[in-house]
Order: sequence, then C-alpha cells, then structure tokens
Amino acid sequence: MSYTALYRKFRPQVFEDVKGQDHIVTTLKNQLNAQRIGHAYLFCGTRGTGKTTIAKIFARAVNCEHPTDGSPCGECPSCSAILAGNSMNVIEIDAASNNGVENIREIKEEVTYSPTEGNYKVYIIDEVHMLSIGAFNALLKTLEEPPSYVIFILATTEVNKIPVTILSRCQRYDFRRITVDTISERLRELVEKEQVAAEEKALRYIAKAADGAMRDALSLLDQCIAFHLGEELTYDKVLKVLGAVDTEVFARMLRHILQQEIVPALAVLEELIWQGRELGQFVVDFTWYLRNLLLLKSSDDMEEVLDISSENLIQLKEIAQIVDTEQLLRYIRIFSELSNNLRYSAQKRILIEITIIKLCKPQMETNQDALADRIRQMEMKLEQGIPSVSVAASPIQPAAAPKPAERPQLPKAVPKEVQEAVKNWRTVIKRLSPFEQTYLRKARLSLAGDNKIKLVFEEELAVSLLGEEEHRRLIEQAIEDTIGKSVEVMIEKNDSQMRFEDAYVDLEDLFGMEVVTEEE
Repeated sequence: MSYTALYRKFRPQVFEDVKGQDHIVTTLKNQLNAQRIGHAYLFCGTRGTGKTTIAKIFARAVNCEHPTDGSPCGECPSCSAILAGNSMNVIEIDAASNNGVENIREIKEEVTYSPTEGNYKVYIIDEVHMLSIGAFNALLKTLEEPPSYVIFILATTEVNKIPVTILSRCQRYDFRRITVDTISERLRELVEKEQVAAEEKALRYIAKAADGAMRDALSLLDQCIAFHLGEELTYDKVLKVLGAVDTEVFARMLRHILQQEIVPALAVLEELIWQGRELGQFVVDFTWYLRNLLLLKSSDDMEEVLDISSENLIQLKEIAQIVDTEQLLRYIRIFSELSNNLRYSAQKRILIEITIIKLCKPQMETNQDALADRIRQMEMKLEQGIPSVSVAASPIQPAAAPKPAERPQLPKAVPKEVQEAVKNWRTVIKRLSPFEQTYLRKARLSLAGDNKIKLVFEEELAVSLLGEEEHRRLIEQAIEDTIGKSVEVMIEKNDSQMRFEDAYVDLEDLFGMEVVTEEE
C-alpha cells in the first residue's frame, strides 16, 4: 500500500479536530445548528491554516443526515460519498488553472440543476484571487443571487486581489496563524500515534519553523521522520534536516561582529556553508535572534513573550549585556534588507559576507546609525585602555598649503617575477575563489619595490577585505602557483585624489612599451 503523507493522513474530518481556528469553527457550527446558512463565504488567510479543510467539513455538514453539534457524522451515505470524492454535491475548483470566463459560465449552467440527493450543492473555489477580471464579472450575479440550494466557498491567500464587488457579497472569515504551542501540541499527538520518539525541543522547533501553518509543520515533521527513520527525533537532527543553525552559532557570530573580528566571523559563515546550511534560512533565523535580543533589552517582562528554552534564555541574557539597543536596531535593519536582496541573488554568499564586513567596519558607512556605532566602538576602546588621538591636547596648526602632486618616476628596471605576474594576472585571478575574483578584477597593478607588486583600489571595501592577512597570502600563493616564483603583494587604496595613471606606475600599460627587465 502506498504511503500517505502526514498532512493528508491526519486531515481533520470534523470541526472538533480543527486546531487554532476556534473563532471560525464556533461561528460556522452556530450557523449550522440554527439553520442560518449563508450562500457565499470567503475564507482568507496564509497557507496551511485550514481554509480548504474547514470548507470540506462545512460541505459535508450541510448535507449530513445525522449531524452532531454542527459536525458531520461521517457515516451516512452523503458523508461517505463526499469523503470518497464521489459526490456530485461538492465541486472543488482550482482557480489557478481554471481562471477563465468559460469556467465560470460552466458553473452558472450547472447551478440551475438542483442536487439529486442531499440538501446543498457546494462549490469550493480555491485560490480564487487567480480568476481573471472577466471571470469575476461573470461570477458576480450568480454569487449575489444563487439558487437556495447552492453555497459558494471562496478560499484565498491574497484577499487584496479580490474585487470589492465580490467581497461585499460574501461572509468573510480571516484565518489566523496557528500558535507554536498549538502546533507543537498537535505534533506531539501525531508522533505518539505514529509511535515515533521525539524530543519536545525538536517538535517546538518544527512548530516555530512552520511559521503558523499546520500543514507546513506536518510536512516538515514528515521530512524529519523519513530522514532519521527508526531513530529518535532529536533537536540536532531536526536542525540538520532543515538546514537550520543552532543559537550558539548566532552568539559566536554576534560576538565576532561586536569585536570587529572579520576573519573569525567569516570563518563561522564558512563553517555553516560546509555543513550544508541554507544561507537564506540562516539570515532569517539570525534576524529573529537579534529581534529576541532587542525584546529582552527593551523590557524586563519580555521573558514570557520569547518562545525559547531556558538555556537559550540564559545565553541570550549574557549577550544582551554587551550589545546596545541602537546597535541591534541597525543590525536588524541591515539583515532585513539582506533577506529581501537574497531572494533575487545568485551570489548569496557574497552578499552575506559583504554585510558581515559592513557590520564589523561601520566606518565604511556614513549614515547616522553607522556613525553612532563607530562612536560606541571608540568608547569601548577607551574603556579597554587603548589610546586614542586627543583633539583637545594637540594644538591647532594652520593647514599647510597642498604641494603640487608629482608624477611617478618610471622605473629603470622591472623585476622579472613582477613582469611575469602581471602578464599572467588573469590566470592568477582564476585560481582564487569567486568572492576574491569579484574584487581583484577591479585592481590596478603598480610597483611596490623589489620583487613586490602593489594592488591599488578605488573602493575602501576591497581594501578592507583583501588587506586581511589571510586573503593577501592566498593571492601570493596564487601568483607562486602560476609563475613558479614568489612575489610579495601589497594592498592600497588610491587616496591621492588623482587618477591612477597620474599617481602610480601603471604596470599593465608599461609592459606594452619598451622596458628594461632585470637579468636572471
């Protein structure tokens, strides 16, 4: 027998089984008990919150021969036929693929015929916002004055796309996101029925990852059980399957950022990539981590609001003591923008690395919160005893008149190793990672003394990144692997306020002329 997914196997069959939508269930049951049934309903809300499920239960309830407190009995011929999908009284339509005027005209022709058995013909139109304008117009009259035996149930995730003329003809029910507690409680029931051992912490993380959608939670649970079939479902195993990151990693990342440690922070990201973590999910989860820190610092009564374990709460309080509220606001803003940009980017890693560097070096930005961050870092250094330049202690000297810039002197001889490195520069770049290649393609090559080559950039970001010892050594190794000789590399920013050609010896241009090279 073929396997049935959990969200299908445990789909609620009566109103009492529906979780997290009590306000809607109670209203519909009262209508059924009082026989005050409307002719058109609009169910709107995010995915996986029970819109189609409640619509099917309602369709069986209005046709049930022996309803119990408004819920269908599930045993009468009408309920059995609807459950088996053989009833002519319940018609499900997917508006995503049947969104034309012709499809609605077919409905208008069908509603003229009364049901052969049962009380009502129920039309469930899913994703109704996908209907064309012509289809909506064709549906208007039928929706306003349908026959007494016809009920329309429209379901949508984007109610803003539905015309007002349609909205005014329906009873609207807004489905809420289901709470983490409700979802985790439901997951606990299901794993017991499936005889699967699972940690409470693991189930709560799945419930939180579902983002208020019960169907998503059941799909994630199904995936985790399948990956570790026959084993206990632990928190660490759930993190591994879903490509998520433990909060301990977030704490390490934030500490490195606060201490302006670029290389260790990028090393944490590198570690996550090698572990196969999803970068987009990492950014979202890290933003939530920062949000929890912000809530914890905003008030002393936020512990009940934060849905985290006691050990994570202790760790969160430790981090909260070393970070300012303004810093957290800046970090949340930057990572929120990053999350939006990642959706359309093919180079997610590069965007995240650049963002981490920006957070570590606020001097690269000139907006107000970045300047405030720089001041906080200067104050921190003063508290740690690191001397800073005192403006008041030094006498103000009149500004000296700028000297006219002198053009660089052409060298009498160019080392052969440097010449070979320049001529094979494209090959050198290809030996490095895509991240480093992005910046090295913008480098201008100049002399820096005997057996040295200078890489000149116009951007501070490239200098900050490639100037790190680790990246500089990688470039030197790439040169040695290409030409078989070692050449020392220097990284510099063009601060001369002049064009590169006027301030430096352009090696690429120079090698197109007659030059004297050193003899071997």
